[in-house]
Amino acid sequence: MINFAYEVKPATQSWSRNALRLLACLTLCMVATMAIAKPNPKDEPPKFVQDVANGLLVVLKGDPEVKQQNMVRINEIVEQFIMPYVDFERTTRLAAAKYWRQATPEQQQALADAFKNTLVRTYSGALTKIDNSTTMEILPFRGEADAKDVVVRSSVVQSANTQPIRVDYRLRLEPEGWRIYDINVENVWLIQNYRNQFSQEINRSGIDGLIAALNERNSQN
Repeated sequence: MINFAYEVKPATQSWSRNALRLLACLTLCMVATMAIAKPNPKDEPPKFVQDVANGLLVVLKGDPEVKQQNMVRINEIVEQFIMPYVDFERTTRLAAAKYWRQATPEQQQALADAFKNTLVRTYSGALTKIDNSTTMEILPFRGEADAKDVVVRSSVVQSANTQPIRVDYRLRLEPEGWRIYDINVENVWLIQNYRNQFSQEINRSGIDGLIAALNERNSQN
């Protein structure tokens, strides 16, 4: 009779434990992701923002590559769980202000593409700070019932020993539902911050110079 019993060497045993841990993490991540309902842009703004945040936090907390700060994986998560709900073209248009109307359609598209990559990089960098204790609470909503442009306020807590971070989201109602187009972190609005930078760069080197500068910065990260 053939005996299939064998001695597991320490290295093999260690590899097996690591493989099982990884499999467990991936399984938990998949189960948790399936348990979170996909955000519905036609829901009320506070619920929509909360659902986007909940889905994102579940994936970030359960993905082992995020814990290792794998930026390629984090960028993928941003593209999948944030960008579908962000109107980055509107964000770009407002950040460019008067210069948007001066740009050709080709320049507008190139600028929107470059700025989208910048936003992905910005979000990804912020998400590396999220850990298992991170939570987000939606604050009381102050928008009018029939408003088409609203602000949803939230409080983000990293751990019990840190002060909550105020994060606000500006949304606009589009035919397909609500879309986020601006974010305020501790009284600094994203569009206003980039509007100043865009203006300085355009005055220095024009629209094409701004596009080139964004693409160059994006390629360095």
